[in-house]
Amino acid sequence: MRIVPFITACLVAVVLFGLVIERERFFDFISGLSPREEPAAPVQTVAEDPQPVTAPEVEPVADGVVRVLAKRSVAQEVGTQVRLRGETEASRQVSVVSEVSGKIISPPLRKGAFVQENQLLCSVDPGTRQAALAEAEARLAEAVSRRPEIEARIPEAKARVSEAEARLEEARINATAAERLSQDGFASQTRVANTEALVQSAQAAITTAEAGLKAAEAGLDGLTASIESAQATVTRAQTEIDRLEISAPFAGVLETDTAELGSLLQPGGLCATVIQLDPIKVVGFVPETEINSVEVGAMAGARINGVRDVQARVTFLSRSADPTTRTFRVELTVPNADLSIRDGQTAEILIQSQGVMAHVLASSSLTLNDEGTLGVRIIDADSTAQFVPVRVLRDAPEGIYLTGLPDTADVITVGQEFVTDGVPVAPSFEEVIQ
Repeated sequence: MRIVPFITACLVAVVLFGLVIERERFFDFISGLSPREEPAAPVQTVAEDPQPVTAPEVEPVADGVVRVLAKRSVAQEVGTQVRLRGETEASRQVSVVSEVSGKIISPPLRKGAFVQENQLLCSVDPGTRQAALAEAEARLAEAVSRRPEIEARIPEAKARVSEAEARLEEARINATAAERLSQDGFASQTRVANTEALVQSAQAAITTAEAGLKAAEAGLDGLTASIESAQATVTRAQTEIDRLEISAPFAGVLETDTAELGSLLQPGGLCATVIQLDPIKVVGFVPETEINSVEVGAMAGARINGVRDVQARVTFLSRSADPTTRTFRVELTVPNADLSIRDGQTAEILIQSQGVMAHVLASSSLTLNDEGTLGVRIIDADSTAQFVPVRVLRDAPEGIYLTGLPDTADVITVGQEFVTDGVPVAPSFEEVIQ
């Protein structure tokens, strides 16, 4: 333990106690310690009588009343700010991967290069994909060419059904006539039997014709399915060919080299990583205690790496808290045409919020009550001390900004540690002393 700071603290405490509690005795003690000047030798000249020095008059106070130093503070409207620490983040970042397998046949682009939207990044060797596409197109053409033949079978089958229905009607008429003639004795039973056989034969012909019609319709449906399958094969082969050329999804900067010439890419293999830095996002996380002070569209400022200051507005405020830190993501969108702001740089963020009424006091005015609550002691209407809890908004060169006090309050600035609630005080105001 160092003895000098301890002795200094004791001396400061004694001086404060003398100035605040035992002010009269302290001044008397100081006056008694002052050395008296003795004349060095008698002189012949008559010196003027010195004016007597009188100590400042101090009004006496009653027993139990504590002298304190106070300041009359008036609340003023101040703009509050939410201070965060965050980092810059690219507005978009995509890992461009291959969807096909094959050997790279295009020269690589090096990281840091600027690319435009739809610019070629990687080209894959087509291999036999062109032949597969030609085969699929040939099968599609063959299926399409068979369509007129299959469609022509349907009218023919319908005609056969109509013909069979007509023969059935004729057979039924003949059978009816033979039956009547047989009843009158003009036709034999053999003729009746032959007409009935013709009716049954006509019915069988109708059934056969209807089956032929259904077969023709089924053949058309099968041909349609074959055409659609061939078309799907052509589309798949064409898609495989289109995927051979991998392009940039947006304009940006290459964060990695593109795939090297001659390397083999598999589906899911990385071709390149592209990031977009204009505009760039500044990301921070707001604690849940201050989330109500931030809103989308609020003006904000950010200092990048402690050097560059930028201004922007809040463009995103998360509705869901991070499950680990219980903070909410907030984003600012900052123009970055010259790309001078990089991804991942440290940023200090200040977000403007609605103004509040606050007092500006010295930090030495703060104290703690018995429960450990931060606050100040004020003088109420009965000239007694009263503890008031406060909330610190921010620290500034002129003092600290506090809320929680009345609009006008007499705040004890010296002596607040020697009084409790209800203790009568005799204040000396700083404005009067100065």
